[in-house]
Amino acid sequence: MRLVVLGGGESGVGTAILGKQKGYEVFVSDYGKIKDSYKEVLIQNGVEWEDEKHTESLILNADVVMKSPGIPDKAPIVKKLVEKGIPVISEIEFAAPFTNAITIGITGSNGKTTTTMLTYHLLKSAGLNVGLAGNIGKSFAEQVAEDKYDSYVLELSSFQLDGIVNYKPHIAIITNISPDHLDRYDYKYENYIESKFRITMNQTEEDYLIYDADDEAISEWLKKNKTKAKLIPFSLTQTFEEGAFIKDNTMESIINQEEFKMETESIALEGKHNLKNAMAATSVAKLMQIRKATIRESLSNFQGVEHRLEKVLKIQNVQYINDSKATNVNAAFFALDSMTTPTVWIVGGVDKGNDYNELMALVREKVKAIICLGVDNRKIIDAFGNVVDIMVEVNTMNDAVKMAQRITEKGDTVLLSPACASFDLFENYEDRGRQFKDAVHNL
Repeated sequence: MRLVVLGGGESGVGTAILGKQKGYEVFVSDYGKIKDSYKEVLIQNGVEWEDEKHTESLILNADVVMKSPGIPDKAPIVKKLVEKGIPVISEIEFAAPFTNAITIGITGSNGKTTTTMLTYHLLKSAGLNVGLAGNIGKSFAEQVAEDKYDSYVLELSSFQLDGIVNYKPHIAIITNISPDHLDRYDYKYENYIESKFRITMNQTEEDYLIYDADDEAISEWLKKNKTKAKLIPFSLTQTFEEGAFIKDNTMESIINQEEFKMETESIALEGKHNLKNAMAATSVAKLMQIRKATIRESLSNFQGVEHRLEKVLKIQNVQYINDSKATNVNAAFFALDSMTTPTVWIVGGVDKGNDYNELMALVREKVKAIICLGVDNRKIIDAFGNVVDIMVEVNTMNDAVKMAQRITEKGDTVLLSPACASFDLFENYEDRGRQFKDAVHNL
């Protein structure tokens, strides 16, 4: 069997290692440059590879192709593979049959990283032998090759779900759905929604789907479509006989007739959206039969995720917050919604078809100045130019932070929450967040 891996990054190299171990003839092809560290791993494992090109004669003879999530379906080589009827799948689909471990799959437009990390923290604190993979950390395929874990918490993007055929998580979570990555879905929101719900398409009556019952797109889909999985809702406004909800400043979770309660103020993560993430993670912990005391302790000591509403420093009584992970409007909405002081908002980057109107009320209420940090800021200026008193354009992170310091007064907050992808000025959102933190530390 010939396995061709498109993309020589984390998921590609992990898949190559697993494929080789399982007796496939493996070839890795990357249209860009493969990092030296990954090249070394491929060479050590005796895997053939090429970079900065796709040699069709070495690719179109594959029995199966694993496509890295960053490569769009529109790529010419992918179209040719599909025309030839060669299966093009994701890393998760390729690796899943080689493990008997239980998987917990987590998707959503926002909150999936925090929910994934929190779920992993809950299970690990309870002493379970659990791995963490998907969009985070070491690739799932490589961890399956090492065969060390009994269960995995997987953060799954819509791109990874697009490439599944038979994969099913035992427990699935959809944190929420809002328009994101529409450039990859022909600018059709319904295509993106369908893609998220692939997480439950193979689930059976023995499996569970945990979801945000307050989310319009999710509720609509569930009205019109069927899943065999057992439904476990969570909500800030409704209560359930089975599910998780907030009542009288207490988070309650009822699963299999067993009740768990915890005061919301003891939960370490702040903000309404984080209560949702906590309810989703708690539901998993309950399904995995983790002790109440452990759940309570883990929720009260969880540290949060880097680049997600991360408090950097307070300088002259101005709080600087790094929310570089906010790569879409919905994430920026959560960030602005949780601000309690006048805010200088640093925003901008690669726009993925954003509609800034839904931020209008929050910007009017909370934002005193906007600093645009992007190559093309026209849409942001058109949207908010008449709403805020100060609107400035900069093109380096240092300039953005220095400008913010000039504009702020005691008691203000400076919030980096870009609502856009980072690829115009930065390598990725982590690089953007680190540059922000460095600039703040250098003030």
